[in-house]
Amino acid sequence: MIPLRDENPTLNRPITTYIIIGMNAVVWVFVQGFGSTYGLAESFCSYALIPGDLLGIVPANTVIPVAQDMACSLDGNGHLSTLFSSMFMHGGWLHIIGNMLFLWVFGDNVEDVMGPFRFALFYLLCGLGAATTQILTDPSSLIPMVGASGAIGGVMGAYAILYPRARVHMLIVLVFYITTISIPAILVLGYWFLLQLVSGLGSLGHSGGGVAFWAHIGGFVAGILLVFVFRRPDLLDARRRLSKRRLARHSWF
Repeated sequence: MIPLRDENPTLNRPITTYIIIGMNAVVWVFVQGFGSTYGLAESFCSYALIPGDLLGIVPANTVIPVAQDMACSLDGNGHLSTLFSSMFMHGGWLHIIGNMLFLWVFGDNVEDVMGPFRFALFYLLCGLGAATTQILTDPSSLIPMVGASGAIGGVMGAYAILYPRARVHMLIVLVFYITTISIPAILVLGYWFLLQLVSGLGSLGHSGGGVAFWAHIGGFVAGILLVFVFRRPDLLDARRRLSKRRLARHSWF
């Protein structure tokens, strides 16, 4: 299930959403080398979040493989900056395209009720909440953690609270059968969260690499909680007036 667009107009241009997408694209091109093997390996060693290294649990000079014939040697000094830098790194083309698509569909409407500066802070805090949750599930992990998924999970959690009945157009691909359907946002986002929760519970106790499900869960929950702090009542009222005008235009008397 891939979101294509939503039926939820905005009042203002989502400047911060555009900037975040642009920053991820710039990092992908100039830091990660369009996903080249060397570019990914070097970026993981320098900017990925490695829980065991950040918390000082593993000794200095620990070597972790990041690609074929490539490895990182940890210096034993965990860098707090990786909590932020890892939010703008990705592990492959599908990873960055999928994340940016979700942010494109859901980010503009959340920014619309927060304003650009509040939304930027909200996004970063959701990313921190996501990283913290993932770290708590496996503090000694040596697996490099990258991706905007946790922060975007926060955006999705906020969207579920703000616009549960908004219609989201989804692309459905079932082997050779492809179609599109329109579903209420609460069903789309609730289904996504349930998948993360089930997968996250199944991943507990395993040290293998893969998807950071608990980062997705932590980001989503952070978004649900933080939206009540960061939404602006004046912008909410303006959106309600916009919705009433749209309903009036489409009503028959």
